[in-house]
Amino acid sequence: MTRVLVTGATGFCGRPLVAKLLDAGYAVRAAVRGTPSPPFAPAVEIVDADLATPIDWVPLLAGVDAVVHLAAIAHARARIPDARYDAINHQATAALGQAAHAAGVQHVVFLSSVRAQSGSAADRVLTERMKPAPTDAYGRSKLAAEAALAASGVPFTILRPVLIYGPGLKGNLRALARLAALPLPLPLGGLTNRRSLLGIDNLVGAILLVLQTPTTRGETYLVADPQPITFADIVAAFRAANGRPPGLFGFPPRLIEISARVAGGSDLWDRIGGELVVYPGKLIAAGWMPARDTIAALTAAARPQPPSS
Repeated sequence: MTRVLVTGATGFCGRPLVAKLLDAGYAVRAAVRGTPSPPFAPAVEIVDADLATPIDWVPLLAGVDAVVHLAAIAHARARIPDARYDAINHQATAALGQAAHAAGVQHVVFLSSVRAQSGSAADRVLTERMKPAPTDAYGRSKLAAEAALAASGVPFTILRPVLIYGPGLKGNLRALARLAALPLPLPLGGLTNRRSLLGIDNLVGAILLVLQTPTTRGETYLVADPQPITFADIVAAFRAANGRPPGLFGFPPRLIEISARVAGGSDLWDRIGGELVVYPGKLIAAGWMPARDTIAALTAAARPQPPSS
């Protein structure tokens, strides 16, 4: 039985991945900080690992065939020092790669980010052939981690996902879903800029594919749902999740831009009004078959959850 070490196993991506790996017949060792809550299935082996401190990877990698490295500081946040991004996203990944090579691990799958390749907006459709041009410490730390992993000698695959969504929306998408839930018309109908998003089910499918496909080793893949959607479409999907019509009206984008720049600077406006379209053709050619439609999956992700008993 193939044993997979998953770092960041309790995170937004980690939990659904661990469940799918178990379903697919893998033995899973989950690297987490502290005690998982809620707990994992009894079949999951739990080991402690905090990337903010030096880690002895040797016992964590003993008997491991493959690693899926998810743990990181996710997203760009102005209050986080550049050195912390470098320590956790770059240096810890470099140490993992070296230790995995020494331990004879057969494959490391690294969850990088589209921000290793681009800023939060791009004036052309992104493909893997384009030279990476990260615009912030987060993106630079991810790109440096990719280079360190490639230099370590361990067989690797790098995935660069766009913004990920799924049940229990996080970050900017959660804030936008809360805005869309208000019983008020919203002046966002004129935001027809396109954004590529990635459903969590589609990401997990991509990870399982590269784990099972030797020809993906040594490769880097952008990962996104095949069909980009407009910002207005995203809001409309969140409205539909609450049983409401879109309720959007046109408003001069320039005025929205001014407000966004005042509130959060140019990066906030890029995330709202800029385009970021990714073409995932390379991964599709490798055998990836996305299972979920973006609009339907976004609507399902934003649907109010029943209270837990």
